[in-house]
Amino acid sequence: MAAPCAEDPSLERHFKGHRDAVTCVDFSINTKQLASGSMDSCLMVWHMKPQSRAYRFTGHKDAVTCVNFSPSGHLLASGSRDKTVRIWVPNVKGESTVFRAHTATVRSVHFCSDGQSFVTASDDKTVKVWATHRQKFLFSLSQHINWVRCAKEQHGQDTGMGKAPNVSGPPIVHSGPCLSSFVTYVDFHPSGTCIAAAGMDNTVKVWDVRTHRLLQHYQLHSAAVNGLSFHPSGNYLITASSDSTLKILDLMEGRLLYTLHGHQGPATTVAFSRTGEYFASGGSDEQVMVWKSNFDIVDHGEVTKVPRPPATLASSMGNLTVSILEQRLTLTEDKLKQCLENQQLIMQRATP
Repeated sequence: MAAPCAEDPSLERHFKGHRDAVTCVDFSINTKQLASGSMDSCLMVWHMKPQSRAYRFTGHKDAVTCVNFSPSGHLLASGSRDKTVRIWVPNVKGESTVFRAHTATVRSVHFCSDGQSFVTASDDKTVKVWATHRQKFLFSLSQHINWVRCAKEQHGQDTGMGKAPNVSGPPIVHSGPCLSSFVTYVDFHPSGTCIAAAGMDNTVKVWDVRTHRLLQHYQLHSAAVNGLSFHPSGNYLITASSDSTLKILDLMEGRLLYTLHGHQGPATTVAFSRTGEYFASGGSDEQVMVWKSNFDIVDHGEVTKVPRPPATLASSMGNLTVSILEQRLTLTEDKLKQCLENQQLIMQRATP
């Protein structure tokens, strides 16, 4: 049972500095900095301390599509439509190293748990792993049949695709399925057992990557869902939509907790901080907003425990529908199932 709501989420800060739609956001591990990328090709690093100076980093030749702080917070990775990845030192100098990473748009970049390597995913249908400090390409997974939107490393945890090796060994790369064009964004549940997919058809779907079952199907928004993020406890999911709203779901009970308004125009991206105490959103209005969660105050102490995957639910509540689809899968869902099966084969081959 999820913790009772203690207080409504509150808007803490809003940042202006981008010159086009915000595409991605990520907090540093200590929540002292927030990075955002934009269609304006720039990366901004905002300081949570009031009256602190923001940094604007230029270098990418096209839209910045993804950002991720290293576990130490001393480095920041960004991916772009210009097909490159840059590793930045997030200080006033803004120095960066360029990786000619892919042959198409880079959709995802994530540091591995030790910060010594990072994983990228691209529209060129590949997932690649790189050595951070040696600036060296390590290996690639290239058997996807469509765009790859998300890839992350899982260390020392059973992902349902074989036990991950020890930290001293190579990381197991857990990549999102090669989704159809109907899916705009995917994120992994902290347990590593599920993914959530945001849809152009206004839906959010939660899949079990071990059984390939569709666990939850949410009909929430009145326009496309552009981004989503799991709370680190695994109990909540937040979504951002072109209907200008953010919505917070209680995954354990399968209910809508909050609908938040703030952006003027589509909300394009959203992400929780590492503790879940805050979340940030970006929009086509060029603004970055920082919110205090409040509702999950009891869960703050739970994030160090093993997160539980969301339950299988079957209920309907007003404009929120949660259901198990036992009937025949649609073409889009069938394609996703096929890609999950392909990914399992890829992981079996990649495991030593």
